[in-house]
Amino acid sequence: MEKAPERNPAGPAGHPDPAAGDGAPRAGEASDGVAGGGPGGPAPGVAPAVAPGAPQAAVPAVPQAASPAVPQPGVPVAAQAAAPAGQGQEAGAGRDLQLVVVTGLSGAGKTQAIHALEDLGFFCVDNLPPALLAPFAALCRQPDSPVRRVAVVMDVRGGDWFDQAVEALQELDQAGVFYRIVFLEASDEALVKRFKETRRRHPLAPQGRLLEGIRAERQRLGALRGRAHVILDTSELSPRQLRERIAQLWGGPETPRLIAHVVSFGFRYGLPADADLVFDVRFLPNPHYVPDLQPLTGLDDRVRDYVLRWPSARRLLEQLQDLLDFLLPQYINEGKTQLTVAVGCTGGQHRSVVIAEALAAHLRNQGHRVLVEHRDVERSLAERAQGKRG
Repeated sequence: MEKAPERNPAGPAGHPDPAAGDGAPRAGEASDGVAGGGPGGPAPGVAPAVAPGAPQAAVPAVPQAASPAVPQPGVPVAAQAAAPAGQGQEAGAGRDLQLVVVTGLSGAGKTQAIHALEDLGFFCVDNLPPALLAPFAALCRQPDSPVRRVAVVMDVRGGDWFDQAVEALQELDQAGVFYRIVFLEASDEALVKRFKETRRRHPLAPQGRLLEGIRAERQRLGALRGRAHVILDTSELSPRQLRERIAQLWGGPETPRLIAHVVSFGFRYGLPADADLVFDVRFLPNPHYVPDLQPLTGLDDRVRDYVLRWPSARRLLEQLQDLLDFLLPQYINEGKTQLTVAVGCTGGQHRSVVIAEALAAHLRNQGHRVLVEHRDVERSLAERAQGKRG
């Protein structure tokens, strides 16, 4: 539903009121394959809640998922704050074998993911029946086994066998096998497009009713998704980008450290579907209303200097840094391997980019592995250019 454009009341010293928006309508639907348009993703314009542990008045932080609880054996933890697998293990137990379980929606990129793991030196098995998972892991843990890094794909192609997947993972827990689950998903639009391009049938849509098959698969995979350590939304990822993401997670010889994925975005294009924490910075003074800064982005020094000159921006940044300094060690201790921190303004061109870059630099200085993505910069610039031509 389209909202009226925001007014631009004058702020201090002739600058715009910090409460004003980007001057563009906030309606805007997510395009095909946009992460924010995926299932379960909040609609643009939904008022977010305050992030866990953040002062409400000072930090406009919004977690997409709840603060992670301490995992208990046999109790799946919801969605993106999933518990570490094996859930009953002590730290370091069973790490003689590094096992990655790749699963997720058909068409979301599991084949590309397993190929990437194979290139990283993993021994890979595609479409392994769940009942064979624990015996296979036991075989690989034998003293004379030639492999110590193993990746397997389990998905609905296994038919009724796939219903044993959760039970198979519980067997790994009982055996003390250390494993990680990576769950790949994408929006309905992206999956439909991919199936049409490849002309392949969906395994749960033998009669050709593609959307029904996709939705049935989402429902069937719900329990497994809830146990995942890494959830990757591939709606907007190319095969190369997906392989790079896998390499960043499992490129080293040991169990990967947590990777902080810091993404800037525009609320009018929808929230990133895989975000763990969402910070809303639309209250900051907006460079959109400064003519010389309007065509620039948050990667330009002039825009960065403008945004960070305001006390509210500097205070926000300090408190977000303190919050992340507290949260990341907690997530690492829980066994989380990827944390997606999303920073949003109206169009994703100015303010969110500045704050995202500053947070990424801080996290790097703290010794964390950081991946930065500015999701909507090019899209926002293109829309502005089209508006000028029109």
